[in-house]
Amino acid sequence: MQSVIYLFGALIAALMFSPGSCKQTVTALYGETIEVPCNEGNNKPEGLIFTKWKYIKDDDSAGDLLVKHPQKDEATVSATDGYKNRVSIAENSSLLIAQGSLADQRVFTCMVVSLTNLEEYSVEVKVYKIPSAPVIKNKAKELENGKLTTLGECVAESGNPAADLIWMKNNQPLMDDGKTIIIKSTVTKDPATHLSSTSSSLQYTASKEDMASQFTCMAKHVLGPDQVSSAEIFPIHYPTEKVSLQVLSPSPIREGDNITLKCQADGNPPPTSFNFNIKGQRVTVTNKDIYTITGVTRADSGVYKCSLLNKDEMESTQIVTVSFLDVSLSPKGNVVKKVGESLVVSLEKNSSAEAKVTWTKDKRTLDKLPSFSNLTYSEAGLYECDVSIEGIRRTFFFKLTVEGTPKIRSLTKHRSTDGKHKVLTCEAEGSPQPDVLWSVNGTNDQMSYVQGKATYKLTVVPSKNLTVTCEVTNKLGSDKKDISVFSHKSEGGAEQAKVIVGVVVGLIIAAALVGLIYWLYIKKSRQGSWKTGEKEAGTSEESKKLEENNHKV
Repeated sequence: MQSVIYLFGALIAALMFSPGSCKQTVTALYGETIEVPCNEGNNKPEGLIFTKWKYIKDDDSAGDLLVKHPQKDEATVSATDGYKNRVSIAENSSLLIAQGSLADQRVFTCMVVSLTNLEEYSVEVKVYKIPSAPVIKNKAKELENGKLTTLGECVAESGNPAADLIWMKNNQPLMDDGKTIIIKSTVTKDPATHLSSTSSSLQYTASKEDMASQFTCMAKHVLGPDQVSSAEIFPIHYPTEKVSLQVLSPSPIREGDNITLKCQADGNPPPTSFNFNIKGQRVTVTNKDIYTITGVTRADSGVYKCSLLNKDEMESTQIVTVSFLDVSLSPKGNVVKKVGESLVVSLEKNSSAEAKVTWTKDKRTLDKLPSFSNLTYSEAGLYECDVSIEGIRRTFFFKLTVEGTPKIRSLTKHRSTDGKHKVLTCEAEGSPQPDVLWSVNGTNDQMSYVQGKATYKLTVVPSKNLTVTCEVTNKLGSDKKDISVFSHKSEGGAEQAKVIVGVVVGLIIAAALVGLIYWLYIKKSRQGSWKTGEKEAGTSEESKKLEENNHKV
């Protein structure tokens, strides 16, 4: 009977006791089970009679959810609305709400009734949901330079609370200035789920510099992290401000080449048709920006232009030069001249630019145009002329042959190194190369021929005195010369005779020197007497001495 009285008293207290003033707040995720704590688990007082969960309805009236008696394993669900099949109680007396939704955003109260007391613990539940990733919709096909245009609409759907949307250009936020950038945002709620969707439209004034700009939209939410939409690049339309003409053909352009011209405009979209002005003649091309002239000549050099179809004043100009090189060389090919003759070499050239001329003789560079007033054998050779400008090169040549009748310049002899032979050397000039004929036989015949100069050598061992003839011959004539060659015995007698003659000549020279010295002595003595004022004949003593000397002689 006493327990009944206690229970009745607790019920009276529950009816009179208002919800606790200290209200806790918990956050739950949409679609997941919500756990609402009852005094953080400290809810098992001594003499516990029951634990009850209730909630505040939309009309602010109280609604019961369930009651749990400690003597029973299962709670008694008293809810009759949408909570009937979604609520349960945990071991720690927390209220569990399955499939949390925004409708569960309300105040729930845990009432703990014991034999001696009644406590209530109110908890406010907030249900959050991260919105879907932002998407840019209703995108503009293009933007126009300097014109305010709706770029697109960014949408982040089904979130709670609603997401904040920020427009970005090249990862930098855009700010509404009311003129060139206008941003308008709206939030709508789904009547069934009560989830919020945020929409933000961007009006943007583009410039040509935005051709490569990347536009994105970022959604910020209390649950984070920030979400960013895919980047969008928009074509920027703007009128042509400049036309440029390009010569696509590689430089230099030579006669016979093709000239390809390309006309470009900086507008977007770019023009597709142009007028080409080819040295004063207009040529219109449509749906392309290229014009080609084939097989050009030097006459095609000049001023070329291109312009827009409807704006002739917007044009571009290029000066085209067709390179050419005309060269004439005289003489050419094989040239045969006589030694001592003259040869005039002339080079005429006509070119589109200053030509570089290089002369070589037998692959050796010359410093100027060759000139021949008195041809020599050494001037014979292969002469090449290289004339060039950028991209064009011409090479010409003539082979000069200098001919002449053979002439022997010297015929000499000397002993061999061993002293047993005589070496005869016959040096001659002539072209074509002369043949040699010796009047005697010999050994070790040697011959060299360089630039019209021939050297012939013959080694002989004469047994007697000889006269040797060297004769040189080519198709133009011949020449010969003699030289005396002595045997070794004759050369020995000749050497002795040379010694005797040398001795005699030496004695004569010595006697002459003695007489000269005596004469100088007498002359000097007489000059001394004149200086002392004596007579030219001298003293009597000197006269006597002279007479004595004369008698002795």
